[in-house]
Amino acid sequence: MDFLEEAMFTGSLVALITPFKNGSVDEKGFEKFVAWQIAEGTDGLVPCGTTGESPTLSMEEHKRVIDICIQTAKGTGVPVIAGTGSNSTEEAIELTRHAKQAGADAAMLVVPYYNKPTQEGLFQHFKAVAEAVDIPILLYNVPPRTGGDMQVDTVVRLSQVKNIIGIKDASYDMARPTLTKLKARKGFIQLSGEDASAVGFLAQGGDGCISVTANVAPRLCGDMHDAWKKRDLDKVFEIQDRLMPLHKALFVETSPGPVKYGAELLGQSSARMRLPLVECTEATKKQVHDAMVHAGLIN
Repeated sequence: MDFLEEAMFTGSLVALITPFKNGSVDEKGFEKFVAWQIAEGTDGLVPCGTTGESPTLSMEEHKRVIDICIQTAKGTGVPVIAGTGSNSTEEAIELTRHAKQAGADAAMLVVPYYNKPTQEGLFQHFKAVAEAVDIPILLYNVPPRTGGDMQVDTVVRLSQVKNIIGIKDASYDMARPTLTKLKARKGFIQLSGEDASAVGFLAQGGDGCISVTANVAPRLCGDMHDAWKKRDLDKVFEIQDRLMPLHKALFVETSPGPVKYGAELLGQSSARMRLPLVECTEATKKQVHDAMVHAGLIN
């Protein structure tokens, strides 16, 4: 595979929720949800990320969720980018090896959280995984979650490492896509990790978005990115206006509580969470409901 075949990882990709039932992963429910996403036209599937509650999945559950996603997507042409990050480099390598063996198209690794590595530590961490497992790798920078912020210079260095093909950036710094594009290896993919600013991210040189909102509005999110590729800005802004209240409502409380509730409103998943995360409040539920009505997703 040509690791710089970036067309495979552009547009609207969904940061998948993980449904739970009776305290366990709802495997049938997850399979059904992935199949619905594919039918709705998602450009890519990203299991076991932040939205998938990966920190509270056991190693066995984590691997199983990735397996189910890959099996469900097989033969559809929709790529699977498996979340395989950890704040332990050895554990990240283990999860990434599993993703490769299971048939994932790529792996996404979050900046190690809690132990606060330096920029050199981040470089060595991602380099070690990339050298250990022959699979396309996306970096994932989300400072509000991890407590660490991978700087542009570090990303540029990592773009020169074989297998590292791009980044999901949820830093909220709108200058970064352009600054990265100017210095990174040609073809290095940049995906937004924040729905509300995704259009701005595209305008600054981005290639798409790994989306929370796409869990409940996959077709609308996909249509917006298709319109962007055609430079149909009227349609882009029309869809953005429909979705913006929902983008904001889904982060009134810690995600994925609100988006799981939204998926429940659609009959696509349960709103159940795994401790220490809990279901969202009634006030948040009303805000999500009203935003989904505004977007035309429910009556």
